[in-house]
Amino acid sequence: MTLESINPYEVAVAQFDEAADRLGLSQSMRTVLRKPKRELTVNFPVRMDNGDVQTFTGYRVQHNITRGPAKGGIRFSPQVSLDEVRALAMWMTWKCAVVGIPFGGAKGGVICDPRKLSRNELERLTRRYATEISVLIGPNSDIPAPDVNTNPQVMAWIMDTYSMHQGYSVPAVVTGKPLAIGGSEGRLEATARGVQIITREAVKHMDMIPERSKVVIQGFGNAGGIAARLLHEEGYKIVGLSDSGAGVYNPKGIDVPAAMRYSREHGSLRDLPDTQAVTNQELLQLPCHILIPAAIENQITKENAAGVQARLIIEAANGPITPEADQILHDKGAMIVPDILANAGGVTVSYFEWVQDQQDFFWAEQEINQKLEAIMTRAFAAVYNKAIEQSSTLRMAAYLLAVARVAEATELRGIYP
Repeated sequence: MTLESINPYEVAVAQFDEAADRLGLSQSMRTVLRKPKRELTVNFPVRMDNGDVQTFTGYRVQHNITRGPAKGGIRFSPQVSLDEVRALAMWMTWKCAVVGIPFGGAKGGVICDPRKLSRNELERLTRRYATEISVLIGPNSDIPAPDVNTNPQVMAWIMDTYSMHQGYSVPAVVTGKPLAIGGSEGRLEATARGVQIITREAVKHMDMIPERSKVVIQGFGNAGGIAARLLHEEGYKIVGLSDSGAGVYNPKGIDVPAAMRYSREHGSLRDLPDTQAVTNQELLQLPCHILIPAAIENQITKENAAGVQARLIIEAANGPITPEADQILHDKGAMIVPDILANAGGVTVSYFEWVQDQQDFFWAEQEINQKLEAIMTRAFAAVYNKAIEQSSTLRMAAYLLAVARVAEATELRGIYP
């Protein structure tokens, strides 16, 4: 199986099927939970700066809304596909369930390369896409958030577009907004802070010492870049980093604050002083104790898994390890903290933001971080204990907990009519 042929939705369904088998779910329950509830495909025109009109394709998929409103990010990327969005929506369902927040799973995306769009073109594309999916989104039905190549400004445009249609401001329609229009303290760092908390808990169980642990992080955005800074502050030695254009390595440790300044000034980590260049494949196989894939899905496959040297892998990205690679790494004795637990900090603080918007009362960042730590540590303990109880991997334990919770809610609500 080549990287291009790996279908993320098939991976997501296979993971669900394995959990369903172990839980003994009925065929009718599997039928309900296996398929997305709603799928919307939109093709919409956008006027470009030169006066031409281009048509773009976008998606919004709601996998399950049994436990609450649909929740999930929106990504702008040339690689967006309907099956990718389906998979991400399903993973969001399990992610919300495993940390115990009252949301279902959704995801959205537009096929485009935002780097080739001007700011005005990006705004027009965002507002038109928001209008097209406004039949689904809403503060009590489906709440988007930032994802790959989207940010607080994009969320502000979506919030404003939806509000214009309603005739009044509706800040709770999206999360990950700027603070000035109802965003939450701590939201920008939330995914990375969740990764930091989960890493700390996993390290304890593996009897590792942060100051003696070498860390490699793939991806240098909100998840990977901020996680690098937070872990660096905790004493971990960050020896490898990469962004979309370059990978860098220094076995003696990278000065992460300096790397962040360099990246901001140069737009990339390429040629970062005091480091040697490495390819993406080399980065994943560098000698280290902890590997954090924080980029996109399907990065560790059966082709390269045998070369991964890390004892602990924290999935900050969604679906970065294929099932075949998962088995190879497990057989090697690596502990893998799955994406639906490891990167759930983002959706957890999104939940906090949504609650604050709904009640028009906002919390201090310290309080938000305390609430996040409580939820993430509790979720890790539950998953770890389930893995011990079931003699399973952490991934399967997380799925067993999440799928069981969604199945229970589905059983209690029944089938309408």
